[in-house]
Amino acid sequence: MFNNKSILITGGTGSFGKKITNKLISKYKCKKIVIYSRDELKQHEMSQQSNLLKHNNILRFFLGDVRDYDRLNFAFKGIDYVIHAAALKQVPAAEYNPTEFIKTNVLGAENIIKASLNQNIKKIIALSTDKAANPINLYGATKLVSDKLFVAANNFVGKYKTRFSVVRYGNVAGSRGSVVPFFKKLVEDRNDFIPITNDKMTRFWITLDQGVDFVINSFQRMYGGEIFVPKIPSIKITELAMAMAPKIKQKIIGMRPGEKIHEIMCPKDENYLTIEFKDHFVIKPTIKFIDQKIDYLVNNKKEKGKLVKENFEYNSGNNDNFLKVNEIRKYLKTI
Repeated sequence: MFNNKSILITGGTGSFGKKITNKLISKYKCKKIVIYSRDELKQHEMSQQSNLLKHNNILRFFLGDVRDYDRLNFAFKGIDYVIHAAALKQVPAAEYNPTEFIKTNVLGAENIIKASLNQNIKKIIALSTDKAANPINLYGATKLVSDKLFVAANNFVGKYKTRFSVVRYGNVAGSRGSVVPFFKKLVEDRNDFIPITNDKMTRFWITLDQGVDFVINSFQRMYGGEIFVPKIPSIKITELAMAMAPKIKQKIIGMRPGEKIHEIMCPKDENYLTIEFKDHFVIKPTIKFIDQKIDYLVNNKKEKGKLVKENFEYNSGNNDNFLKVNEIRKYLKTI
């Protein structure tokens, strides 16, 4: 579906942006791929990567901030599909700097929606997080609002063909700012201990490759208004530390501001909206779209799903798929 199409990626110089750019180049014959981000150094460094240099005929690097509607509107000219990955993401930073997170994650999302409608973009997928489900921290709350904005946007497309959906998944193994490079640095520095905030803590676990493939599949599956959630394993943070540093003791240091013990991707309160497919879940919109009758039980790829049972909740603590230490090590080798 991306052959001869123009794709724009906000936050395109991040871990996800780089990975999906390489995937689009290797798998499709795209007309144009626009990397939209606000850091000129990261754009320069990405443009100099040897695997991308030979594709400078289709790659465009566009400096801009999602807070700037006029700049977005200009960048979206001639674009077919948008992948919205730009966000402020650090949980403790959000607790101390809430206004900055609101400007980027909420007002930025609104700008993406307005520019998409104005430029008649075909499809937009916004990347979300498990922290947006029943949020207790400011970051999760901003992403919940963002999710709601993108879902509701399908209700006022009017004459436009633009459609909006959301992809929600858990911690990305090895991504910038995640716990894996933090633990790795401690090991390299021969730290006396590995800090653990809570020894009961669990997290959903997904690799960058899996996340990228899921987003691409979601573009093919979407009607508009869905929140797509992949079926992925969970890990215990203590076992991740054991897999990475088996000879270093662990030390409990206490919970960080805004941190949860377990993460949720499909809340119990929304089980009546949740549809299970073979390898993923879909959370239907809570609202009905004007002049749109969509059967979300059968997606655009003709895959069939079924409503989950009452009281169902997809929680990293009650997941039926947990990685053991040796399995975590295998995952780490693929990063």
